[in-house]
Amino acid sequence: MKNFLLVLLAGAMVLSSVTPVMARHAPAPADPGNVSKMSKAKAEEPVLRIGLAEKQASLILTPLAGKVTCRTETSKALVLPAGQAVTISRQGNAFLVAGKKLAGTTLTLTPANAGAGASFRYGSRSYAGAMQVLARAGGMTLVNPVGIETYLKSVVPEEMPTDWPQEALKAQSVAARSFALHNRGRHGSAGYDLCTTTHCQVYTGTGAERSSANAALRATRGEVLLYHGQPVDALFHTDSGGMTENSEDVWGGYVPYLRAARDPQQKTMPWTKSIPLNTLSAKLAAKGKKVGTIRKVTLSPVQFGKETSDRTVSGRVKTMTVIGTQGTARISGNDMRSMFGLKSTLFAAKIQKDALLLEGYGYGHGLGISQWGAKRLAESGKPYADILHHYYTGVELTKQY
Repeated sequence: MKNFLLVLLAGAMVLSSVTPVMARHAPAPADPGNVSKMSKAKAEEPVLRIGLAEKQASLILTPLAGKVTCRTETSKALVLPAGQAVTISRQGNAFLVAGKKLAGTTLTLTPANAGAGASFRYGSRSYAGAMQVLARAGGMTLVNPVGIETYLKSVVPEEMPTDWPQEALKAQSVAARSFALHNRGRHGSAGYDLCTTTHCQVYTGTGAERSSANAALRATRGEVLLYHGQPVDALFHTDSGGMTENSEDVWGGYVPYLRAARDPQQKTMPWTKSIPLNTLSAKLAAKGKKVGTIRKVTLSPVQFGKETSDRTVSGRVKTMTVIGTQGTARISGNDMRSMFGLKSTLFAAKIQKDALLLEGYGYGHGLGISQWGAKRLAESGKPYADILHHYYTGVELTKQY
């Protein structure tokens, strides 16, 4: 699978989980697609500002869609020919563009024939939409202002295999659109909305586009998940292992629509990890938890749908107890995952000779859509609206534009 959103959650830094919530927001009988239609004037498609590069001393852009008009907030327009690479740098309080000085702090490059295809090449990738160059401390920032539907044409194929069922791709499309709108302005202090990595969503330009993903986007155009009228933080992960998680058991904060939900199958995507006991002891000591030579580890068996003192309702590890010759320590599942690069916190543990053997399931943080779960639901005949309501509790699926 390509880059699934394996966001390294660190509390509220990344984005914003204890009874299992299996309830789904039922489709209204009068609305078979479970999408509330707009009754008034059609809203415009949102434009996102995507940060492509920062702290650059110079930039090279190649116009691909006809001539390009360049101007700053104070300069006259400069027209650049199509197909010719142009170098942009700073000289004093001005941009130096193809040898011409344009005074100002924001340089906007607008293609004459901007359409569905690529407008600019930057590095080895091509991008639709316009470009802006921002004069910032430490160098220039390159920003790609682009309509959200065009942005998603790159994001969806990067986040889900495009040979998966259309209903799964539709669910991914709505989740990605909702996530983008919820997190719009996340990098506002840097001059743009979203980055191009898994910290936000993977965006690599027009080269990522695929016809099946485009079809899913057309079928769901403008559809967004709302909670109390606002786009939701529609997180997703590769595979839940059997049950998704409640937000507070990952972030420590309650999010009403990120509730634990059972997946169609349990103990999916199994994995194992062997950790030398002396390595675990050293890692604990570095955290101020000195246990000496490890003799025993206690952790209850994996269960789905039943919270215990050491496991969340989804079966993920809250805490594991390590007993050694010099003391006893408790370590959280999240700390174990961070320290040893585990695929998930859904695991069983036992000592085997001189190592701790972990036998786990799933891949990712467990919040929101389980992408493999969505695939299985789609293969069983579930429409995308049902898939979305399975994973996000109490949300409204609404057409915004």
